[in-house]
Amino acid sequence: MPISTDAYTPIEDVLNRLATESVLAQPGKDDGMVPSYSLLGDLRDLCAGDPAFQGPVVALHAKIDKCLDTAKPFDEALIAELRALTTWLMGALAELKAGKAVTAHEDAAKTEEQPPAAPAASAPSAAPSAEPAAPVDVKLNLHIEENQELLGEFHGEAVEHLQQIEAALLALEQQPDDPEALNSIFRSFHTIKGNAGFLGLMPMHILAHEVESLLDLARNNKLRLNSVIITEILKSRDALQTLTQQVACALETGKLPEDIVPVGHLIVAVRKLASGASTAPSQAPAPHAAPVVVPVNFTQQAPEEKPQAQEIHEAPASEPAHDAPGAQKAATHAASAAKASGGATVRVNTEKLDSLMDVVGELVIVQSQLMETARAHGESGSPLQRNVAQLNRITKDLQHTAMSLRMIPIKPTFQKMERLARDLARDFGKKVHFQTSGDETELDRTVVEEIADPLVHMVRNALDHGLEPIADRVAKGKSETGSLHLKAYHQGSNLVIELQDDGRGIDPERILRKAVEKGVVPAGATLTREETLALIFAPGFSTAEKVTAVSGRGVGMDVVKRNIDKLRGKIEIASEVGQGSTFKIKLPLTMAIIDGLVVRVGEDRFILPSTSVQMALRPARESISTVHGRGEVLDLRGRLLPIHRLHRRFGIAMHTEAPWDGILVILEVSGKTSALLVDEMVSKQEVVIKNLGAFMQGIPGVAGGAILGDGNIALILDPGALLQAA
Repeated sequence: MPISTDAYTPIEDVLNRLATESVLAQPGKDDGMVPSYSLLGDLRDLCAGDPAFQGPVVALHAKIDKCLDTAKPFDEALIAELRALTTWLMGALAELKAGKAVTAHEDAAKTEEQPPAAPAASAPSAAPSAEPAAPVDVKLNLHIEENQELLGEFHGEAVEHLQQIEAALLALEQQPDDPEALNSIFRSFHTIKGNAGFLGLMPMHILAHEVESLLDLARNNKLRLNSVIITEILKSRDALQTLTQQVACALETGKLPEDIVPVGHLIVAVRKLASGASTAPSQAPAPHAAPVVVPVNFTQQAPEEKPQAQEIHEAPASEPAHDAPGAQKAATHAASAAKASGGATVRVNTEKLDSLMDVVGELVIVQSQLMETARAHGESGSPLQRNVAQLNRITKDLQHTAMSLRMIPIKPTFQKMERLARDLARDFGKKVHFQTSGDETELDRTVVEEIADPLVHMVRNALDHGLEPIADRVAKGKSETGSLHLKAYHQGSNLVIELQDDGRGIDPERILRKAVEKGVVPAGATLTREETLALIFAPGFSTAEKVTAVSGRGVGMDVVKRNIDKLRGKIEIASEVGQGSTFKIKLPLTMAIIDGLVVRVGEDRFILPSTSVQMALRPARESISTVHGRGEVLDLRGRLLPIHRLHRRFGIAMHTEAPWDGILVILEVSGKTSALLVDEMVSKQEVVIKNLGAFMQGIPGVAGGAILGDGNIALILDPGALLQAA
């Protein structure tokens, strides 16, 4: 009787787990023998009634049963038979699904490539073959219906462990003998291995196991980590991150992964490094004492991960990877560690946080309206005013608490930049000392996600254009190791991110010359130093003499400027030729609430982001003049600033036509300073940003709307787009 179609999925699941055990099996050891025996028993039951499938399974099941009875470990022949049977069963099941005739097991065995012959008796402790004999480059088999909740927990833990692995590896490269960093990496790989094995994620389980074995050699002083080994471990970590991202995509979309993430070549490389260590003089004297190192090209690019709240989970090193209680014990250790540290964390869907922020925003609006009502109708010191004042305090606390829930450290983003700098420095043949500070600084989750891309472009430019080649640095009397310093800190209601290098700096004359050549500015234009340096953000502008794989096409800094503008931030440049450059990004702490200046023009009110406002003043009559070709200008301590009338931009009536009867708000955007004429400054307050909807999207100079305390709506202005349109 043929196998039922309902049994296909359970059989495939068991085969994936059996393939994992066959790859991990080693001659002379019994690790994996009991699980293999159990899995073969499950296969025997699932294939009941079909002798073509059941016969070979029963035969091998009996052989392993005999080995267990006599306490014999795996040998080469038994491992080869287990791997050959697993491979045949996978192929036979695929043929059965496709409705084809199933190839008999004996015929498949003849055509199957035989494993390497067993080593000579004189070398019983020789390392196992580096090639994985079972298929490991396969799609992830997730079984989302049954494992959705477990996979969600696994994804969250894996993301955190992979971040910890990368940070510890970069630290370990600077201090190879740091046992704490080494143990941290080992524990993270061990936890990923155990949880992936429990969920049947075969490629992740096998790769994590191999790296864990390599790290165990280093922990036992049988192997000394060097740059080559750390690079291979980083490549394995990147592959695990790609597989983890596949799990995330599957959970979001409900679709199983369609792409195969190759890990076989990484397993080969890691095993060769481990086998080189096992044949070192301290272990077994041999003619080739040096470790065997085979460089492997790894082109799989890991997608960006969303940073998450830090949470440490540890699993006992003695737990078997395939055992379900192992995952439970890991969770128990995590809980006890959290209690010991005096706090615990809980994962919350980001949509719930966004919804909470929206509700708090509505509460802030209602509270402002109640304050206006109490001021208009209540007597000073009345119970109504006291109650509203108390409500105001509670609302403020709730608002700040809700905002803090969205705040996460910028550390994971800085860590990615450190990894990027390391890899690019190796590609360019440059020596770089990358330093970070203030990486515990917190800001809104949305801002963290959006700032990663601009930082990538800035780090690339700093390494490619900013830092000179080693020979040039030595010729200039500099250290051959360049310096990159990335730091973050709070400044008022803003977050500041600085990237500083000690490279060649930016030459303003060269920038201006290139800008004239490319037609970005007209010939003979007179620009300040700040305006000249800001030209590097013009679309298509580049001073590179040749285009490289990293930069030179003039799109990188344009992307930086666009993304920072989208975040309502601004970027400043300070540079000295031959000394280096500093890029300073100023960002709001949150994208949900803005600190703004409310101004009035006629009967309408507008909100200007305080990050762009330098000052506000009522000008003297003699400081206003008209310059041919430039229109109205303000003489501000010797600087001539163009005056823009806000009422003309929106076609509304203004109460005061003469500038000296109104208020001039001094705005600074992208190094350019201008004056904006309004009737009156109303107040400075925090407002909740509201989307204007599709009908009003794309209006130049308008970033959104806000509901004020009196219930009226005010437009939030985008100074950069506003002045550009003017």
